[in-house]
Amino acid sequence: MPKKTKAIKKTDVKAQKAWLKKVDASLYQIEIKEINKTILIVGEGQTEKLYFESFPVLTLTVEAIDLKGQSKLKLIESTTLIIDNSDTKYDEVWCVFDMDFKQGEKEFSDFDNAITKGKSLGYNIAYSNDSFELWFYLHFNYTEQQHHRTFYYKFLGEQWNLNYEKDGKAYKFCQTIYSKLENDENSSQANAIERAEKLHNDQITFPYHEQNPISLVYQLVSYLNENKRK
Repeated sequence: MPKKTKAIKKTDVKAQKAWLKKVDASLYQIEIKEINKTILIVGEGQTEKLYFESFPVLTLTVEAIDLKGQSKLKLIESTTLIIDNSDTKYDEVWCVFDMDFKQGEKEFSDFDNAITKGKSLGYNIAYSNDSFELWFYLHFNYTEQQHHRTFYYKFLGEQWNLNYEKDGKAYKFCQTIYSKLENDENSSQANAIERAEKLHNDQITFPYHEQNPISLVYQLVSYLNENKRK
């Protein structure tokens, strides 16, 4: 089991609060943390929502919303509406979506324009091409080949012994994906981050829809990791 942790505000440390002197070092690993922040993650499906909600963050409140699939520009617009109608002041806003090869150039334009629009509004855009599942795949292997999402579905299905496209999208299974990746001896989140960053750096000058394979999910994961329990 991980060590119990207790977040302490920097202001309390400076003021030498009396209760700090009573903390038993054998019970708590003391961490100096910033005051709790709240981030908004808006995605296209429950896979993303439940995966990000599974991160054991300590100093961060994660509000993840599943918009259940729509155009990418519409997702950006919906994100703005969520923010405008919320009483919460979000410290970070992340939009998570992937590319869909269904409508050709129309889809390319929607993808590129959504990323540009989101960035102009100050949102962080964790886009993937062709699929969010590329991020899971990178925990196991590196690839520079442009695969259709069915390639990643097939690999993950074989890895986890199920029909990923059907059963891998089920609510209960999606709740377990984070722990499966963490506990699989063949999986490495650190390697996934390194591989995804390399893919990004190698294609950063290309138009967004031409960046393939790519997953900027590594940037959001790295941010969440900064706020995890130690």
